[in-house]
Amino acid sequence: MTVATKPTEIDPRALRRALGNFATGVTIITAKGTDGTRVGVTASSFNSLSLDPPLILWSSKKDARSCAIFETASHFAVNILAADQLEMSNHFARQQEDKFAGVDWQEGIGGAPIFPNCAGRFQCETYDKLEGGDHWIFVGKVVDFDDFGRSPLCFHQGSYAMVYSHPDTFPGVEKEKPQNDDWGRTGNHAFFLMLRAVRAYQERYQPKIETLDLSLIEARILLMLNDLSGMAADELVQLLHTPMAEARAALGTLENRGFVVSQDGGYSLTDEGQHKASRCWAVAEAHAQETFAPFSDAEVEGFTTMLRKLIDPDT
Repeated sequence: MTVATKPTEIDPRALRRALGNFATGVTIITAKGTDGTRVGVTASSFNSLSLDPPLILWSSKKDARSCAIFETASHFAVNILAADQLEMSNHFARQQEDKFAGVDWQEGIGGAPIFPNCAGRFQCETYDKLEGGDHWIFVGKVVDFDDFGRSPLCFHQGSYAMVYSHPDTFPGVEKEKPQNDDWGRTGNHAFFLMLRAVRAYQERYQPKIETLDLSLIEARILLMLNDLSGMAADELVQLLHTPMAEARAALGTLENRGFVVSQDGGYSLTDEGQHKASRCWAVAEAHAQETFAPFSDAEVEGFTTMLRKLIDPDT
């Protein structure tokens, strides 16, 4: 005998929260209407569909102001945002008269705007439109694409996020242990333990800082100059514990990218450099919290005090 069950009443807000457990990328979908109007919307519904033919899909609410243009446009573009393009995501998520005013863009196939510095871009010919409840599902045939290899911006549980490699995929120090699990005297010597701890910490930190399109030494310079503006290269080297050649190369790169300026032999951050340094601090703080989460506040405070006394016994 089949027992009829009453359909579960779905709470839309609870459903949205549950769906938020699925982390997604962030894109800006663009198109040009038959009347020349350009539209761009922030969307996380993008996904691949087929390789032969090359098809992708995304969805839009039927009552969205831009939806009518996507319904009639011959082409549209999918701009996959990089980790440092959070402000662009917010910009195109807001309702405004002209979203493209003051934004760097180029006209792509069919007039659909495409943006520089993305993680990737797909230019598509409109292929199909499918019914999807209160959404239209747009299917596009990829006619051109760009893969810039930049770390993507992500969205998870209502907040922006970045991609970090899983710690279990890192070549951790444990894998270097001899099979007899015997490090000899170095296994219990404080100095060698500190070296190994720093290396393990850095191996997990480096992939995170690279999502900001920075090397470790470049990030350290930004963090130093954020607190100690005007330092000369030889002063920075003393604090960074890195060869002068590496420091000068990193300073040159940061200067070329507009993050630092040199004046009277010292270096300081530009406004853009200050913003980048703030993002570096956010990554550094998040990594520290994650690393020290298994320890009590008292243990962390004792460890920090010990480090300070090792640096300066009179502290």
